[in-house]
Formats: sequence, C-alpha cells, structure tokens
Amino acid sequence: MSKKLTSRAEDYSKWYNELVVKADLAENSAVRGCMVIKPYGYAIWEKMQAELDRMFKETGHQNAYFPLFVPKSLFEAEEKNAEGFAKECAVVTHYRLQNDPENPGKLRVDPEAKLEEELVVRPTSEAIIWNTYRNWIQSYRDLPILVNQWANVVRWEMRTRLFLRTAEFLWQEGHTAHATKDEAMNEAKLMNNVYATFVENFMAIPVIQGVKTENERFAGAEETFCIEALMQDGKALQAGTSHFLGQNFAKAFDVKFATKEGKQDYVWATSWGVSTRLMGALIMTHSDDNGLVLPPSLAPNQVVIVPIYKSEEQLNAITEVVNSIVKDLRGSGISVKYDDRDTLRPGAKFAQHELQGVPLRIAIGPKDLENGTVELARRDTLTKEIIALGDLKEKVEVLLTEIQESLFNRALVYRDEHITKVDTFEDFKTVLETKAGFVSAHWDGTNETEDKIKELTKATIRCIPLEMSAEEGVCVYSGKPSKGRVLFAKAY
Repeated sequence: MSKKLTSRAEDYSKWYNELVVKADLAENSAVRGCMVIKPYGYAIWEKMQAELDRMFKETGHQNAYFPLFVPKSLFEAEEKNAEGFAKECAVVTHYRLQNDPENPGKLRVDPEAKLEEELVVRPTSEAIIWNTYRNWIQSYRDLPILVNQWANVVRWEMRTRLFLRTAEFLWQEGHTAHATKDEAMNEAKLMNNVYATFVENFMAIPVIQGVKTENERFAGAEETFCIEALMQDGKALQAGTSHFLGQNFAKAFDVKFATKEGKQDYVWATSWGVSTRLMGALIMTHSDDNGLVLPPSLAPNQVVIVPIYKSEEQLNAITEVVNSIVKDLRGSGISVKYDDRDTLRPGAKFAQHELQGVPLRIAIGPKDLENGTVELARRDTLTKEIIALGDLKEKVEVLLTEIQESLFNRALVYRDEHITKVDTFEDFKTVLETKAGFVSAHWDGTNETEDKIKELTKATIRCIPLEMSAEEGVCVYSGKPSKGRVLFAKAY
C-alpha cells in the first residue's frame, strides 16, 4: 500500500481516514460501524488511559466494573435519559441459537429462547449503576461514592468514522454519589478541570471550558460542563463532558440516605466521561500531510534509532553504541525503540516512523561512529541536526519538552485566530463558510433561536464559556436582548 496521503487541503476527511489506516491505528471491522484498534493505536490509548487513571485516583476515585447489559425496565426508569438514548440502543431479545432445519449448516434464533425481559446493551451506565447504588447507600456515612469504570459502550450510530463516531467505542465513565448539592456540583466541576488539564498538558490541545445549553445537555442532567477543542479544519470537537445530575437518578431508583440529622433525603449525583474519540482529536489537531504528529507525552516511542550499515560487522559496531544510548535514555524515563529490522531499508523505516509520528528519530552509521555523532530529526518541524554522543541525552530531554510545548502553542495560536466575534447574522454565516472555527455571538437564550440557527447553518452552540464576561447585547439572529456571547461552530 502506498504511504502517501491525500493532502488536507485537497480532502480533509479523506486525509483523516487514510491516516488512521496507513499509520496502523485502526481499521474497519466485519461488524458494521465497529472498528479494530490495532496495536500501535491501542498503545496510544493505553498511555491516555494510564494518565487519566492516575489523575482519577489522585482525586480520590476508585475503579469498578458493572454489567454490559441493562434490563429494559431499569433503562426506562429515568425518562429523560431513556428518551435521549432510545434511538441508539441495541437490544438483546433471545439467548440461544439453533440449527436451521430449512438451511442445513446455518443457525437461527431459537424462538423458544426469548428473554423474559429484553436487555439493552449499555449506551451509558447510569441506570445499572444507580440501581446498584440503592443497595450500597443507607446513611450519610456511605457517602460520597467516587467510582469510575473503564468499559465499552454501544450506540447504534448510522454514520460512522474511525475513532470519532463508532457503534462500539471504549471510554471511561465516572459515577459519583453525594450527600449535598454543593458536593455534587463541585465534583462535576472538578472532573471537567481534570479533563481540561489532561487534554492540554498531555495531548497538547487547548480547550475552552464551558457549560452546554439545555438543548445540548446530557439526557437526564441538570447541568453539563464540557471542554471544547478546535480541529485543523475549523470544526469543533467535544473532548469531554461532566454532568451534574441533581437528584434525578436517585429519585428514579429510590436511592435515599439518612442524613446526620436523621432525616431521609435523595442522593445527589454526577457522571463524567471521555472516550476513544480523543484519538480523533489528537490526530486532527497536530498531524500533517506526512502523517501523524504525536506529542511526546503520549507517543508509544518517543525516540526511534535507525542504524545505517552495509555489513554485519558495521551493524554489530553500531548496535554496541546504540545499546549504551538506549540504556542511557531509558534511565531518564524516555521510551526508545531500536529499529534494527533487516527487512526494510533505512529510507523505508524513516518514512514509517514519520507516518506514525515518532517525535524524535536518531540515525547512526559508520561515519557517525568515527565522529562520535548522530543525526537527530524532529517530527514536528521535519528538521535535522548533528549531535555529539556526549550531548545526546540532554539534547533529547530538551527537545521532547520543547516539542510538547511547541505543539500546544501552535494549536493555541490556530484556535485563538479562529475565534471570531460577529454581531450580524450575515457576518455569522460568512465566517462559518469562509473562515470556520468558533463564532462568538450573542444569543437570546431560547431553544427556538438555537434550533433555527442550527437548521439554517448546521452550527450548534458548543458551549457557554465559563470565563464569559458579562456583555449586554442583542441576539445575532432574533435581535432580542442577550446577556453575553456564546460559542457557535460546526462540529464533529
């Protein structure tokens, strides 16, 4: 297969799809809308998972696991949540297959094996978890419950794209229970901050924190906090959400507790999650026409070393030096791969590692051994320099930090240059069509106006920024009074 990608300028969607496949991140499976995450792609997800898991545990959360299947009656208990996900649900109706007497060698559903109650394959786990919490919570002494699970969920999407929107995807979902409204609200805000910190510090993606409008809120939530990022094509991507659920699920599942005063009250709840959609965000924020560009914090291999040789004797001499380099770098916590495969020429290896976004590449040959040097190449800038072996470890450490910061700053400049204030609907439409990005505009606060703007432009309110300054104005569409600007964009 050719490694050359369609350019982003020519066809951004095609570029993305080709990159995911050619960089060995994922591929479509035999199941419609589902993907196979390949080892290299999964290695990146594992690094994300490890950092997030550490951050969750540092904030007092523990991991648990709950069933994949949710009895339909439990799923229906919280009406808004059930209505919000109903059209995306896969449902198990039978528990056995049998030989098909009319088609030898084929199987059919056994009509005698119909379930007494249908099971929903979880699109999200609030229902099964809150039914469980009812058994765990009797008193204020049982609170708070701070639980997270790493799992897969199924949402039967009709139009799918690898990582960004698949019928089955991997994620984490936190579900917490609290004695007071303030505790729950603070938890929802805390976890949104955790997400923002992770995405900015590890993924090198700047985000805007905000709250969703009623229309865009999680089904069953009273408030949804979010982080919004901007991709290279000017479309927004919701990178994470954290929901204040109020007492809605506690009331639906009758989860009460005895307060310190001896009264009975319903528990206050939150839920929060990010998914493998973050892989899509990582790809689309930093990568270029040559392939992936990975921030060092999440790169499976931060450094790759490629030997250049003509004889076995030269390879052995190079390997002896490389072993020392590898030991030195790994001792500093740097992940290194020595690519001594004899099935590919150095140029093919260079192309592969460039395509897969390895932050730094070291090339070393016989002349380098004579001179005590190596060639060091940066993936983000595609620049090369000759480095003395004695300076290599320090130089690699400096460059990995520099690359991480540079990627974030580059994305930040792009994001900030694509936040455009508008005051008329004509300007609103023009910016969306010619510049894209976030459009900062006044909104009258009504669902009707929000729906109409979406209908006319396909742009949605991505968030009401938390740091939005009070600014009296008039709605960009209706002309009615507005208390401040919100961010609109077309989105994934």
